Amino acid sequence: MAGDPLIEEQELDFWGKPGAEATAPGESAEKPLSVSELTRRVRALLEAGFPQVWVEGEISNLRCPSSGHYYFTLKDEQAVIQIVLFRSDAARLSIRLREGAAVVVRGRLTIFEARGQYQIVAADVQARGEGALLERLEALKRRLAAEGLFDSARKRRLPAFPERVGLVTSLKGAVIQDFLRILERRAPGLEIFVRDVPVQGAQAARAIAAAIRAFNGPPSVDVLVIARGGGSLEDLWPFNEEIVARALADCRVPTVSGVGHETDFTIADLAADLRAPTPSAAAELIARDWNDWRSEVERLRQQAGRAVARMLELGRERLARLAGSPFFREPSRILSRWQQMVDEEEEALQRSLRRAVSIKKERWEYLVRHWKALRCEEQIRRLSEQVEQWAARLAALSPEATLQRGYAIAFDEQGRILRKASPELIGRELRVRVASGSLDARVLRLAPGELRSGPGVGSGESSG
Repeated sequence: MAGDPLIEEQELDFWGKPGAEATAPGESAEKPLSVSELTRRVRALLEAGFPQVWVEGEISNLRCPSSGHYYFTLKDEQAVIQIVLFRSDAARLSIRLREGAAVVVRGRLTIFEARGQYQIVAADVQARGEGALLERLEALKRRLAAEGLFDSARKRRLPAFPERVGLVTSLKGAVIQDFLRILERRAPGLEIFVRDVPVQGAQAARAIAAAIRAFNGPPSVDVLVIARGGGSLEDLWPFNEEIVARALADCRVPTVSGVGHETDFTIADLAADLRAPTPSAAAELIARDWNDWRSEVERLRQQAGRAVARMLELGRERLARLAGSPFFREPSRILSRWQQMVDEEEEALQRSLRRAVSIKKERWEYLVRHWKALRCEEQIRRLSEQVEQWAARLAALSPEATLQRGYAIAFDEQGRILRKASPELIGRELRVRVASGSLDARVLRLAPGELRSGPGVGSGESSG
């Protein structure tokens, strides 16, 4: 490693100590190192000296067992090195690994102790020559994100039942055939408008952006899809151009990006309202299977039928309960109970009014006594008016006021108030109270008309 600028040159003796001369094990007082201890020390030196390296070469002996990790050899004309790419890092790759591909690997240098073999644990793998493109991609992504072009608040929901679909793709290849076949199977009634564009090459981005903008005018569509199959970063680059991103952001209808494979991500995916992992997935997203809708409608129909039947059953049960209630069987008894409750409430109201007037009067007297020094004339006036109003209401409800209006109250021999006329009262002596006093009377007969209309007042003659 002499002359390597990434690590300082060191001399290791047989025991792993820098700067000492090598000696035979029998001539040294130091304990010999085990193979694993020596390997661990060498690994520590490698990992400290090469925390991150970029190495280019050609992939060979590519393997991907059931664990999902990738193992391959990176070689050039003179040397080879083993590469390990774990599943979590492989899922983020922008390219698909294949035998013989020229790539650039970024990772850390280490030693696999079980074999004593040095290797690179890769964090990223790019196609050779993609470094500059990735830098441009990240710079554009940061700039557009800062403008808010990718904000979730700008995203629009796709229509549940689109009738007219716009498609921007190439008429060549299997993408459009798969897309149309899925739509025909899932929603055969859709109208599809296709604009043929090149999907890779120097002129592709402008053509794609122009086709997107064209759908802002007639023919009007409900949703717009841009689609392309998988490929390398260079192949998909037109969908990473700013002109395409801005055309998607300015489109008047909801947009779906179905570009590349599931592991491919483009600027168009971020600018569109919805990203589909593949063109076929885009077709499935915009057109839900009609069989699913039919099943859903049937489920809702059955649910509504059960709900209506349940409502009818509850109505019948409630009607049966009402028909058997005392109100329907003996309405007169219910009415008499309510009449008694009304009388009790009337008496309670009079007591409440008297109590309220008393409280207000005490309050007023208190204020007159304690607030006179504060010259609260206005407050006292309002309280006085309120007391007068309560007193007037109480007076209007008092028995004396009722008598003043020409009514009379009849009492039997025990002094109980008579509330209705009955044959048992004939010949009995009553006391009748009027506004100006009381008089004694005897019941001679009952008035038939009063008997028909309910409780009434018996007629009598004065006995004194």
